[in-house]
Amino acid sequence: VHVDHPQEIVAARLGSPLVATATPEEGFLASDVPALLPYARAFYFLEEGEVAQILPGGLRVWDRHGRPKEIRLREVPWDPLSAEKAGFCHFMEKEIHEQPRAIADTLRSELSTPWEEGLSGLDLSQVEHIYLVACGTSYHAALVAEYLWEPLLGLPVSAEIASEFRYKNPAVGEKTLVVAVSQSGETIDTLMAVRGAKAQGAQVIGVVNVVGSALAREAHAVFYTRAGLEIGVAATKTFTAQIAALELLGLWLARARGLLREEELRQAKERLSRAPRLVEEVLELAPQIEALAQKFYTYPNFLYLGRGLLYPLALEGALKLKEISYIHAEGYAAGEMKHGPIALIHEAMPVVVLYSAQELPEKVLSNMQEVRARRGILLVLADHVNPEVEELADHLLRLPPSSRELLPFTFTPALQLFAYHVARLKGTDVDQPRNLAKTVTVE
Repeated sequence: VHVDHPQEIVAARLGSPLVATATPEEGFLASDVPALLPYARAFYFLEEGEVAQILPGGLRVWDRHGRPKEIRLREVPWDPLSAEKAGFCHFMEKEIHEQPRAIADTLRSELSTPWEEGLSGLDLSQVEHIYLVACGTSYHAALVAEYLWEPLLGLPVSAEIASEFRYKNPAVGEKTLVVAVSQSGETIDTLMAVRGAKAQGAQVIGVVNVVGSALAREAHAVFYTRAGLEIGVAATKTFTAQIAALELLGLWLARARGLLREEELRQAKERLSRAPRLVEEVLELAPQIEALAQKFYTYPNFLYLGRGLLYPLALEGALKLKEISYIHAEGYAAGEMKHGPIALIHEAMPVVVLYSAQELPEKVLSNMQEVRARRGILLVLADHVNPEVEELADHLLRLPPSSRELLPFTFTPALQLFAYHVARLKGTDVDQPRNLAKTVTVE
């Protein structure tokens, strides 16, 4: 902005995201789309090094070499009403309850344009290793995919924290597939990991919620989640939408590699289509979960335990609690409890155990017995309850039974609601927790 040109704004993208739009009367710049939704529905996403000039009723863009760019605005299918609480106390609570729709919309995409771009152009025949790279909650979704994809695809599949992956000199080449997961598509560490992998010849698929974001533009192919606008800093509906997308993408990869027949693919999609209804059933347990929060919100520490597919969900449950309530919480693979965390267990330590008949139930029962022997407080979330579980649990939340691939859709909403109600009772800023940002665009 210059004093001699009061009706002109000039901006450049250097590192952080930059979005521009213009109407006949006015123009706008912002770092993310939600800030501009009240004014426009179509936007220009600047590439690194590009310069934008906003004039009354117009937008001009040049590349890093000073050459004019053709401007193609991309429409974002988000309604400004998404930025309203619609009767809920917080955006996070609203977004937790929007999960059935977000999952259903993501599953309904059925790999059809425009939500998925470039997948059919990938050559997967020579892929020997798959890396899933992500940060924060998206990393937990990637971990879920690791547990589901490796036995399905018969390939080594590794979920990696993007900020570590980019610096550890990973073994990446032309026979590597990198799947980058990011709600915003602007997370700097994930973007840098993708650029490094591409430079070494890897194929890249982005799993993204924001149409036209940097990751969507840099990936060779894109699978969009259809969660819609998420205002709360702590991810909820975008997490379960990512899992839905990754499960569908895993089936597509298996089919593309000749590992699933059409009938097997149809049956798998049919099972997956039950996810929205399962989430609805769990959301109906909200009064019970709020009652549990009433009993536990004063405790300063929590331990979350899970095995197999429930381990990433234990990590996510602990993250949600610490993010919005500022309570110290740690998630562990339950089998690791004896390798350190067991020293923390005493009569004032709540231990949240995720128990399912689908994931090593005998082993988890053994872990629960170890907690009970040390007088820890057992809060058990279970989709299958037998007399042993009932006897050991100090507090028990019964979840609807499901198949293994649907476990994230039963346990996750319960963990989110528990964290939400604990934070609400503590009086913290649920939607904008201290020190956190929705999109991390700097290192």
